[in-house]
Amino acid sequence: MPIAIIESLDHEGRGVAHVEGKVVFIEGALLGEQVEYSSYKRKPSYEQATATHILKASAQRVAPRCRHFGICGGCSMQHLDPVAQTAVKQRVLEDAFWHLARLRPEVLYPVIHGPAWGYRYRARLSVRLVAKKGGVLVGFHERRSSFVADMDSCEVMPAEISALLLPLRQLIGGLSIPDRLPQIEVAIGESAGVKQFVLVLRILQSLTLDDETALRAFADAHGLVIYLQTGGPETVTLFHPANPLSLSYSLPEFSIEQRFLPIDFTQVNHGINRMLVRRAITLLAPQPGERIADMFCGLGNFTLPIARSGAMVVGVEGSKGLVERARANAEFNGLAAHTEFRMSNLFEATAESLASLGYFDKMLIDPPREGAAELVKAIGGLGGDAPQRIV
Repeated sequence: MPIAIIESLDHEGRGVAHVEGKVVFIEGALLGEQVEYSSYKRKPSYEQATATHILKASAQRVAPRCRHFGICGGCSMQHLDPVAQTAVKQRVLEDAFWHLARLRPEVLYPVIHGPAWGYRYRARLSVRLVAKKGGVLVGFHERRSSFVADMDSCEVMPAEISALLLPLRQLIGGLSIPDRLPQIEVAIGESAGVKQFVLVLRILQSLTLDDETALRAFADAHGLVIYLQTGGPETVTLFHPANPLSLSYSLPEFSIEQRFLPIDFTQVNHGINRMLVRRAITLLAPQPGERIADMFCGLGNFTLPIARSGAMVVGVEGSKGLVERARANAEFNGLAAHTEFRMSNLFEATAESLASLGYFDKMLIDPPREGAAELVKAIGGLGGDAPQRIV
């Protein structure tokens, strides 16, 4: 069995080593460790492998809290101390800046971090009818696989949702369409300290009357709101109960309650989101009378806190539905007079399209995974009319 000494960790939490001139990415290995490994993918310049034996362990190695860790693909670094995980992620970011653009940050702010367990307020669970496993499985995919992990708990989701994994198996197994319900979206809100639990069931075939009765009973027994989705996002409809409380999360520091639909994008970790908003607003330093742009504004997660400063904020977003809900959130929080929302495809932004929005003193950019390359180029094309501060 080959042996390697781990030199660093990559963005997926894999150990990185060099063996005989080739880069080897080793799952389950930590910085500084000496490990035996087995490769499952070989290419001319690199290999992907799994650690089979830890010969010299890192002082930061811990016992994974979840007994499904290593099989379930939902987590990748439970074997590393949580504080060390944040340091690894910062180092990965620094390396990305340097290797992609030869940039060294002038200032690195302290990493934002919070509780390591029970924080995941959004999740997409897969559902599979697997006769060999005794029926329906509900959970995340296995690591490097399309199979659903055989899991009965999840440490990163709130305990109330973790406790539903086995009851959900039984519920779906008793429906007429156990093989036609491939996915469950979980969305959790919190209003006045009370959690709101929503499940969106993706169904590929109509429910029977008995199915509907079973779903209503399950929702009532567990305090859930259930939506059904028969096709794309536009087909999501409320199933039960008839008049649930609105899903929401709060930003107490700014006296804001953000309402959202179960399929809307929100941060997975509401506590971290509060810290993120606080830091972004501190860096932006909005002042009364300034005109500020919030690009990729979504529901108004940053727009409304900026508006609390007395600045005029223009939120720009490509989704019509999100723009509508951002306006509604501004009204609900008494900030309509300090906000304006525009729909625009920022992935195709130009200097001309930005100029048509008017002059901005400052700008906040919070793009999705695809990034904001065209927007940044367009800002560069504004010359002296570009915002004086960009966060």
